[in-house]
Parts: sequence; C-alpha cells; structure tokens
Amino acid sequence: MYQLPEEHEELRAAVRALAEKEIAPYAAEVDEQERYPVEAARALTEAGFNAVHIPEQYSGQGADAVAACIVIEEVARVDASASLIPAVNKLGTQPILLSASEELKKLVLPSIATGEASASYALSEREAGSDTASMRTRAHLDGDHWVLNGTKCWITNAGESTWYTVMAVTDPNAEKKAHGISAFVVHKDDPGFSVGPKERKLGIKGSPTREIYFENCTIPENRIIGEPGTGLKTALATLDHTRPTIGAQALGIAQGALDAAVEYVKERKQFGQSISQFQGVQFMLADMAMKIEAARHLVYTSAAATERGDARATFLASAAKAYASDVAMEVTTDAVQLFGGAGYTRDFPVERMMRDAKITQIYEGTNQIQRMVMARQLLKK
Repeated sequence: MYQLPEEHEELRAAVRALAEKEIAPYAAEVDEQERYPVEAARALTEAGFNAVHIPEQYSGQGADAVAACIVIEEVARVDASASLIPAVNKLGTQPILLSASEELKKLVLPSIATGEASASYALSEREAGSDTASMRTRAHLDGDHWVLNGTKCWITNAGESTWYTVMAVTDPNAEKKAHGISAFVVHKDDPGFSVGPKERKLGIKGSPTREIYFENCTIPENRIIGEPGTGLKTALATLDHTRPTIGAQALGIAQGALDAAVEYVKERKQFGQSISQFQGVQFMLADMAMKIEAARHLVYTSAAATERGDARATFLASAAKAYASDVAMEVTTDAVQLFGGAGYTRDFPVERMMRDAKITQIYEGTNQIQRMVMARQLLKK
C-alpha cells in the first residue's frame, strides 16, 4: 500500500521525542548566541541519529534515504541548525560512498558513524557558486602526496568538522573544465589547512559557516576520491542524493511553523472569540498544511528514487528541494503573519523559523538552478 513502513514511523516517533526533549529547549539560545548546538550533537550521537545513512560495514546504521530524510525533518521541526548535523554528515560522506576506494571508506566513515568525527563538503568558491566548473582551487601530485592551494567558501559546519570533502582542479588544461576536477578528503589536522571566521548570517546561526583555506596543504596520495578528473561528476551525483535532505530540512521547518501557528491561533482571542474561528485564518492554515503534505510526498519520493537508481532521480531531487524550500518560505512567512505582532518578536519561534527557511532556497543549488536542472532533464527526452 501507499504508505511508509512501520519502522519508518517508529523512527519518526523516536526522533521527534528526542528532538522535543533534548534539542528544542536549547534552540532559541543557540540562535541568540550564534553557537554550535552541542546539546543536539551529543543527543543525536548518543541515539545514533548523527549519520544514520552510513552502511553497517562501516559501523553505521545502514538506514535508507527516506529514513535519513525523516531524521533531518524531525530535528529541523524544532531547530534547523541542529538538523544540519545529520544533513551535512551525509553531504560530506556521500562522495566517499559513491566513488572512494575501500581503503578510504574504512579510514573515514567509521569515525563519522560513531560520532567521533563529522564531515563537511567543500565545492563552492566566491567566484564559483552555481558555476562550479570555474573553481580556482588547485591540486597537484608531488611524489606520494597531493598539494592543495585555494579557498572554499560557504562551508557548513567548518571548524566543527573533522573531515572535508574537497573539489579541486587537477588538470587546468582539460578540454572541458568539468573533466579537470578531482575530489579529495582533507583532515582538519593536515598541514596547510585552516578555517576562517564565522559568517554573520540571517538564519541557521547555530551552524557555523566559514571559508576554508589550503596553503600548500599536503595530503597522502590515497586521499583522492575516485580517479583524477572525476570529481565534478561525483559532486553532481552526490547532489541527487542530498538535495532531498535539504527538502527534508525545509519540510521540518515548515511543519514546526505550522504546529506553532495552529497552537497559537487556538489560544489567541479577538472580537470575543478565538481567531481560529475566522475563515481567513482557517484558509491560511489549510493552504499551509496542504503545501506541506505535498512537499512531504515529493521529498520522500525523491529520496526513494535515489535508493533504486531511478532514471528520474535528478529531476525529482531538484523538484523536491525547490518545492519544499519554497513551501517553507511561504509557510513560515504566513506563520509570522498569523502570530501578528508577536510573530515579529523573538519571544516566539516562528521568526527564527522564517529566517532559517530562507537558506533552503539557496544552498545546494539555488532554486533557479533547480529549475534549470529540471528543464534540462525534461528536454533530454
């Protein structure tokens, strides 16, 4: 039948209970102080929810893509910053899972699965955001080591992560720029690696975003992911698997805002009655819930498509990310409206949710890029 298996619903209940008890009480403070959500990191790790996607042979849970989305969704429902712990662990390790040698998988993945380490993903540069093939970070082989030079920006959880999956140009003279890019795994303690100051952001303030620097950064030869020149191919394949997780994050933010709005309008009285009795308010709530439900099905469908190697996985990943993030922005904006003046204050969570929602329309490919990806997939036929 067309429904999630019982084990997925049990997972949702477990993550929601943990999020309500261990993460939600700190969410406002984490945002206000712009600090890493250490309580969430500890709780997620102790419960085994920090990187559920890692296969069992690397000490992981071996959860499927839909399960990973449910974890991210339920954490984002109370704190979007905290949801980036499991989300970015998946983003940082997915290239390794897709293309790395068995030796490299065994080096990196177990420590992330157990929570001893975490991962970040380094693709973007200041002048190479949507146009990733124009990156300037370089890597060259020097004996039995690779040497990296350059700067990556907008790196989520930089400074907190242990491992960094990094894309760099290894053949600047390649006939196609995309064929001259390779992928590497860099450890925070590798010589020549450093991180910059935190960006001052609108939202997800509990998740640090920094530049990372490579100044003759030296790593062992076996830390390349796949063959030289296949890095961008791996990066794009990774996004098919991880764009649904951003959809899941957006979905969780939207659900959290709707839940808060429903509770508030039931209690708020004007003109001698609860404002939940006004048709205008009811129509807003109905539209919010309808869009969330549609987004949820699209996110889960896109995640499942990556599991089975569906030919439409690329289209569905972009559709899920774009639609769910647009819905999150609409729903959180409407939630603030339903709270009225109170919604514009930090006494209630919806203003934080509105600020947090915005980034989901931007990172892992702007929604304009998602629409280009979708259109190209359609026109291939």
